[in-house]
Amino acid sequence: MADVLALVEARLCTAFGEPDARAAVTFLGTDRIEVLRFRTPGEGSAADLVRYATLGMSAHPMSDPTAAIADPVKGPRAELLLSVRPGGADTDQVLRPLAVLAASPQVEGVVIAPGASLDLGEPLWPAAPFSSVLVAEPGGLVDDLELDAPRESVRFLPLLPMTSNEAAWKRVHGASELQERWLARGTDLRDPHRRSVPLD
Repeated sequence: MADVLALVEARLCTAFGEPDARAAVTFLGTDRIEVLRFRTPGEGSAADLVRYATLGMSAHPMSDPTAAIADPVKGPRAELLLSVRPGGADTDQVLRPLAVLAASPQVEGVVIAPGASLDLGEPLWPAAPFSSVLVAEPGGLVDDLELDAPRESVRFLPLLPMTSNEAAWKRVHGASELQERWLARGTDLRDPHRRSVPLD
């Protein structure tokens, strides 16, 4: 477990630099989940972003909830990433909600994969217009971390905040259709104040 998390943290630091803050949350019956914050000043689309990354979810493989016994070695491993533009919203309050999502494979026995919707039932941060996220495809921000066989690679899954209308529309039409809507409208998914994309 410890060796996996050390490798994961090193991969995150290679991608984003050293974290400028970190917080740890422990839920009853689960291992500790940390959330690291990275500030990435830059130019263009990467200018002045704050990235939050979980650390701890990948310590154990996620197991099929229908399996009689969870395999302690084999199975998908992942960590979660959230990128937002700073300013005007208390996005640092997302640390606990992110830890809740990262602990859900241990607590609820779920497998988090691209295309899934994760609903918190409360705003991601105070006054946020989002209470759920869409799990996007990995590879764009942080490369997969290969582990020694038979352990599967750790994937770094970006989370895209959804408004309640978008989440409801996604349940009917699917993740790819929603992402196409966002793309067609030039939606800034890192804007902590953005409104729902038109869905009619």
